[in-house]
Amino acid sequence: MTDLHRASLTQLSAALAAGECSSVELTRLFLGRIQRLDDRLNSFISVCAEQALDEAHAADRRRAAGEAGPLTGIPLAHKDIFCTDGVRTSCGSRMLDNFVAPYDATVVSRLKAAGAVMLGKTNMDEFAMGSSNETSYYGAVRNPWDPARVPGGSSGGSAAAVAARLVPAATGTDTGGSIRQPAALCGLTGLKPTYGRVSRYGMIAFASSLDQGGPLCQSAADAALLLQAMAGFDERDSTSIDHPVPDYSAMLDAPLSGLKIGLPREYFGAGLDPAVGERVDQAVRVYETLGARVREISLPNTTLAVPTYYVVAPAECSSNLSRYDGVRFGYRCEDPEDLMDLYKRSRGEGFGAEVKRRIMVGTYVLSAGYYDAYYLKAQKLRQLISDDFRRAFETVDLIAGPTSPSVAFPLGARLEDPIQMYLSDIYTIAANLAGLPALSLPCGFVDGLPVGLQLIGDYFTEDRLLNAAHRYQQETDWHERVPPGFDESSQAVGEGD
Repeated sequence: MTDLHRASLTQLSAALAAGECSSVELTRLFLGRIQRLDDRLNSFISVCAEQALDEAHAADRRRAAGEAGPLTGIPLAHKDIFCTDGVRTSCGSRMLDNFVAPYDATVVSRLKAAGAVMLGKTNMDEFAMGSSNETSYYGAVRNPWDPARVPGGSSGGSAAAVAARLVPAATGTDTGGSIRQPAALCGLTGLKPTYGRVSRYGMIAFASSLDQGGPLCQSAADAALLLQAMAGFDERDSTSIDHPVPDYSAMLDAPLSGLKIGLPREYFGAGLDPAVGERVDQAVRVYETLGARVREISLPNTTLAVPTYYVVAPAECSSNLSRYDGVRFGYRCEDPEDLMDLYKRSRGEGFGAEVKRRIMVGTYVLSAGYYDAYYLKAQKLRQLISDDFRRAFETVDLIAGPTSPSVAFPLGARLEDPIQMYLSDIYTIAANLAGLPALSLPCGFVDGLPVGLQLIGDYFTEDRLLNAAHRYQQETDWHERVPPGFDESSQAVGEGD
């Protein structure tokens, strides 16, 4: 098999099973691509070459013993928010620049048990706070489709690395769209599962009632393979839900005849780039040719999603980040005068501007005299948003619309305007507030930049989302496109020794 760097997870799994390549060869191939090409993107914080090759050798031995599964020997990367035993977990922050976790997150351990090989940890917005991957202590990540533009955030490092085919797939986390929005801006398939479907144990917390881990990869078929390994109950996570995990790959080819898709009128109004809306309309027409029935619906509280999120998420962030005090672990200032100076300077020097902004907002809305006026009211609005979806799913099976209101914007364009930056996630935030599963898949290009179609499902209907995305991808090839400059033919398998 040639051009292995272009191959999907399912194709690589088949190639390994057929003996066309080994895990060690694949691992060397992708490590070589990271070494040669990542200077253009800054998508990795840490690369674990020696450990990866050890894991690849172990995967090849496992396969030779007849103990291989679909992911055995497949290289991937983890967003640097997942704790990894013995490997730095920075969360994109100076605060955790020297933190090495003594254990694996459940997502990491489950993929490791499935035989996947970890190539490294990907760059991200600091503590997952951002929509452009420009708030990282390690510098901005660049979009491989245009290095002068953002890849989206906060999982932008994972998205850029997969889009440039530096790694076949990667994990991400989604608090307000941080898997789906970078998937859209980089031309990938990204899935945010139902809240509680994937364990948050060992995933460094930003907003505990919103955070959810998921896969970033080329196709829905790849996402099904990864979610199969990642999903399931975890008694170590108090928010994990004990719900049966179906065989996601088995459902991919089911026909879409009779599938009812709702188009929220609120997603197609002011603020949406008309060219992006046109690509979404074209994708919806493909679904109609596949037998789906499309109708307009209303989610009337959509406009409340962004202000609600930016009360709830900062409130939870201020609580979760209070543990970083310069005493127990993480960054500590030099020569503090006293305990108060230690606290102030360690946090002041360890956190970046966006994190400080959200901590201050969150502390304010939780303070005496303002809790009822802001936080409690936001939680009531959150329920109204959830009720909108509940009523919608009484009449439709899936909800479709744009993932992002525009294609990738230039680096630096929105750094001085936080409100404009926050509106980048206007179509994705509501699914997090309601805890619903949602997926973004590529549906075309505008001016050479990818456009994402978002599908939202009812609780625990990831199988239906993946099925709908897969059937669309059988009719189109947007997910197979590779950014110019990153699509050179593979060198001889074994590069990167």
